[in-house]
Amino acid sequence: MESYILDWANLLLRWLHVITAIAWVGSSFYFVFLDSSLTPPVDDDLKKQGVSGELWAVHGGGFYHPVKFAGAPPKLPEHLHWFYWESYTTWLSGFALLTVSYLWNANIYLVNPANPVMSSGMAIGAALAFLVVFWLLYNGICRLFGEKEGGDGIVGALVLVLVCIASYVACQLFPGQAAFLLIGAMLATSMSANVFFWIIPGQKTVVAAIKAGEPVDPIHGKRGKQRSVHNTYFTLPVLFAMLSNHYGWLHSHEMNWLVLILMMFTGAAIRQFFVMRHGYKLGRNPHPWKYAAVGVAVLIGVIAWLKPVPPAAVAVHPAVIAPVGQSVLQGEEAKNMAEMAENPSTAKAGSYENIHTVMQQHCVVCHSANTIAQKNVKFDTAEEIKQNAQGIYQQVVMLRKMPFGNPGALSDAERASFKQWFESGAPIH
Repeated sequence: MESYILDWANLLLRWLHVITAIAWVGSSFYFVFLDSSLTPPVDDDLKKQGVSGELWAVHGGGFYHPVKFAGAPPKLPEHLHWFYWESYTTWLSGFALLTVSYLWNANIYLVNPANPVMSSGMAIGAALAFLVVFWLLYNGICRLFGEKEGGDGIVGALVLVLVCIASYVACQLFPGQAAFLLIGAMLATSMSANVFFWIIPGQKTVVAAIKAGEPVDPIHGKRGKQRSVHNTYFTLPVLFAMLSNHYGWLHSHEMNWLVLILMMFTGAAIRQFFVMRHGYKLGRNPHPWKYAAVGVAVLIGVIAWLKPVPPAAVAVHPAVIAPVGQSVLQGEEAKNMAEMAENPSTAKAGSYENIHTVMQQHCVVCHSANTIAQKNVKFDTAEEIKQNAQGIYQQVVMLRKMPFGNPGALSDAERASFKQWFESGAPIH
């Protein structure tokens, strides 16, 4: 019953999280576009009111005319819309989802049984520390350098170094899938904290000053704008980190920390292209194609780097070269298969007995009538294992996604034995 309730909690929280994240990212992207696309007002009446920029747009069969005031508007409207619940709900639902999916079963998803660096309790504490410590360090950098002349460049460089260090450390402490997710949650936490601690309080201070007839300190707008810009550059790296758990060949790579850093850099570079392109259309910026080119070049480089190594490149024994239409073995995996072919004593690695032993250790915790039977897939009998052989091959060998949440628990040799077992007809005797 517990697993059933957790599945529903996971589904509903994920649904809520995705919806609110779409709303938050959408409003964030819109206001970045709006700020970059405003033009000086033409109408004299708007100028007299203190309008510094305007935009005409058409959408959904109607015309829209948003304007931005340089300072305070002549009169505050009775109903003022605040954009913050999109952020708060996204973070709250995301943290609840992290709790249900990872922290609740830390011994499975946060601890690698093949290399247990920490206990479950320590892993939970370390995961939460990533969220808090990064925010404190990032916020300290912004406070120390963000308001100085030329400080934006220093802040950007220091935050980049901080993200790189956090990515490396996370990938050493946690299984790859959890490490990628935690880095995404870490950045998302700082994004929401920017809204909670700086952007909204600053806006409320400005509104209070206007209502009291007091002069408005421009520092609040400057700080809010700075944190809002940081959030827009964090967005694509966060989305990549959150989506990466579907692709085991990314987070299970031996240098997964570098894969994560390069892919997040790609997202930030491409986001910079779109931010600057808004101004380019109005003649304010040179064409930002260089940022897109750098982002795409890094992306292509990562794709080329991670491609499977052909068996011939690692001197694989002819007996284990994959037939046409079947997957090509990765380098280390191919070496393991070659050893099996050369040494008959290790040939049993691809036998049903060996596969069954590995599955009893890593698979039945989620796929048994006596435990969870996730997706209604059970491995209690030899016949059930044989029936699901195709799916086992796909998830364990091709996608390298299982065990779910902790694919690093299986060694390359164990994955190679699954491949040998399946390609020999998935025998169960």
